Amino acid sequence: VQLQAFGGGLVQAGGSLRLSCAASGRTFSSYDVGWFRQAPGKEREFVAAITWSGGSTYYADSVKGRFTISRDNAKNTVYLQMNSLKPEDTAVYYCAAHTQDYGLGLRSTYEYDYWGRGTLVTVSS
Repeated sequence: VQLQAFGGGLVQAGGSLRLSCAASGRTFSSYDVGWFRQAPGKEREFVAAITWSGGSTYYADSVKGRFTISRDNAKNTVYLQMNSLKPEDTAVYYCAAHTQDYGLGLRSTYEYDYWGRGTLVTVSS
């Protein structure tokens, strides 16, 4: 599975961006997908995840109510709609595919096997 995140950019606080995670491979629709982010000098942290069918979604408390994760399996793409952006949302955002269960839960980076190259989101105050 090859993943590529794109859609980042510079936005003012209060603005919106939509990130996309495009994947190759016919089995992408059978994988759960997560979004993570890493700010300078900080560890990579969980942002949101969606199950393979789109039936369940999970969010970090810091983004709940502002971000929405969704997917279009026909297009092999997962989206992250980010609204009401804050300067503290500034980070490189990564998408990752969960292809086998390690028992750590979708909020853990170690649960994911494939990672895309990140896309930078910068929120100015």
